Amino acid sequence: MTVSSNETRPAVFLDRDGTIIRDVDYCGDPAQVEVFPGAAHALRRLKANGYQLIIVTNQSGIARGYFSENDYRAVELEFLRQLGDDLIDDTYYCADLPEINSRRRKPAPGMIFEAQRDHHLDLGRSYFIGDKTSDIECGRNAGVRTILVQTGYGAREIDCRADWIARDLAHAAEFILGVNG
Repeated sequence: MTVSSNETRPAVFLDRDGTIIRDVDYCGDPAQVEVFPGAAHALRRLKANGYQLIIVTNQSGIARGYFSENDYRAVELEFLRQLGDDLIDDTYYCADLPEINSRRRKPAPGMIFEAQRDHHLDLGRSYFIGDKTSDIECGRNAGVRTILVQTGYGAREIDCRADWIARDLAHAAEFILGVNG
């Protein structure tokens, strides 16, 4: 679908590790990638209903020296292979360390604003789904609605001020489609 320069579309911004794939702490090995059951189906449903799907992920393991940017790209390729073709519209990652004052590293909204410009997105009709407080704060800082999934770190995140809490990505997709369907 071609989008004119004046037309905007809603998006679902997604954290990757702990939200779509099992979080293994600084995943730099494609053999460790494991997409959660039901994730691909949930994303297909969102995409079929007009949402752009944008990954927004902190990857400080690169700056820490735990893995290289090439290792990150290999993990990303395996992630996309397991997920299925043409589901993810774009991926934004930030390798900055947490102690650096970064406009891109979550909870800062820089990557969301980059995606908004690159893809003509309507943030007022968009969502951020993640498993950490930093994901929820990033979404709030960008003015999008937020959903905390209880996979990954999400089961331990309380008081993160998410708009909604979901068991997993499939449950979050059901919620979005129920609200907007």
